[in-house]
Amino acid sequence: MAAPKLATLALAVLLAATVVAPPAAVRAAMSCSTVYSTLMPCLPFVQMGGAMPPQPCCGGIRSLLQQANNTPDRRTICGCLKNVANGANGSGTYISRAAALPSKCGVALPYKISTNVNCNTIN
Repeated sequence: MAAPKLATLALAVLLAATVVAPPAAVRAAMSCSTVYSTLMPCLPFVQMGGAMPPQPCCGGIRSLLQQANNTPDRRTICGCLKNVANGANGSGTYISRAAALPSKCGVALPYKISTNVNCNTIN
């Protein structure tokens, strides 16, 4: 008699866990810390310039674009880049170098890296 009750209880717990647990396909939303760490290899190019950014920088840009497969993620990345541009303390040189990164890496961003970009218009 105890075995059927135990089996019923185990089934109930399993069903409850299935309902409460998030789906496996759900992924975390993009964050600025992810954006910054992915683009960290671009920092030397932005600070010092050069003919071409390092390959890990271009790889990071491509990786972010692949991960940003929805509007909220694209807007988050845009906002993160805008925050960095705003933090450049008016250094037009840094902002110009950062804005040149996508084209130098052969990547098309859906927005311009700028202090004036309106990230809410990104789809």
